[in-house]
Amino acid sequence: MSDAAELRRLAHRVVMPGFDGTSAPAWVRTAAAEGLGGVCLFGHNVQTPEQLRALTDELHAAGPLLVAVDEEGGIVSRLGAIGGSQHVGAAALGMAGDPDLTRQVAAAIGADLAAAGIDLDLAPVVDVSSDPDNPVIGVRAFGTEPSVVAEHARAYVEGLREARILSCAKHFPGHGDTRVDSHVGLPRIDVDLETLRARDLVPFVAAVEAGVDVVMTAHIVFPALDERPATLSRTVLRLLREDLGFTGLITSDAMDMRAIVDSVGLAPGCIAALDAGVDLVGLGNPVLGTPEGDDETTFRSVVDAIVAAVGSGELAPERLREAAGRVDALAARRAARGTAEDGAAVRAPGPAPPTRRPRPVRSG
Repeated sequence: MSDAAELRRLAHRVVMPGFDGTSAPAWVRTAAAEGLGGVCLFGHNVQTPEQLRALTDELHAAGPLLVAVDEEGGIVSRLGAIGGSQHVGAAALGMAGDPDLTRQVAAAIGADLAAAGIDLDLAPVVDVSSDPDNPVIGVRAFGTEPSVVAEHARAYVEGLREARILSCAKHFPGHGDTRVDSHVGLPRIDVDLETLRARDLVPFVAAVEAGVDVVMTAHIVFPALDERPATLSRTVLRLLREDLGFTGLITSDAMDMRAIVDSVGLAPGCIAALDAGVDLVGLGNPVLGTPEGDDETTFRSVVDAIVAAVGSGELAPERLREAAGRVDALAARRAARGTAEDGAAVRAPGPAPPTRRPRPVRSG
């Protein structure tokens, strides 16, 4: 790749940082003008509805980026950072046993996000809660039965789309059968591929069929597939592309989590994730402590590492272009879809984006 300016633009396009503060820092506005793919907002970025909308307007004015947030309802709610969520979480919806109610709740969450100027909801969680001692999924999951989780996953994706909000199924290929939180360590799930296919992948198949926009990877090792964490594994991501037929954008879970930082390091992990097939690397929550010291330094170190990796041949320029192209396509889809605030009828979302129908997961 000979054009240095274009290379840096593409490197910006595949990164989604967080930042400190309740208004956009100068470095974020500069990065947005240089092609930044997205930002992820956290509870510390939110004070009031008016402040949040002013922030998202400021971000969108700075460049063609996506504004994302973890808004699951229940215990994981950025809009409810002060006072708690107004919406029940996945476990309650699963116990209610009514996918149409799940669709309505997701549409209501989507309406709140549209009012706030958010583009992408990093939800739903479609993990099957198969270990009762799981320290990080628990009530964030719709239940313990794959078929039940699949029904609610489909409904949740449809509900967000009714509100013109992009959806994200997480955490591929499944975080429900672990007793280690990937925020603090590197989990392993020692099940065979048949179990993975019959249990964990079922809700992801349903989400793909429903037209989910984004799939988020898990920082978990599945020895039946690869000894590398799923986020860094071509084998695992090939499963998502080739067997489940997903053609949309793949994003990573936060790359500042200990599962990545303590095993390969933040910047090397981002390079490995992109090389494996991730399209947009999320850097995580800078308020919790960044490996490079502050939000701006962490972001710039990752962009510089991507540029250097292309220059050294570690990361193929074609892979970087492909990843950036998927970010562009998602941003264009979001713009074309509009928002419920544009005056379009909430119950007329239009067709889901095309995907190939998933094929049965290979056993080898």
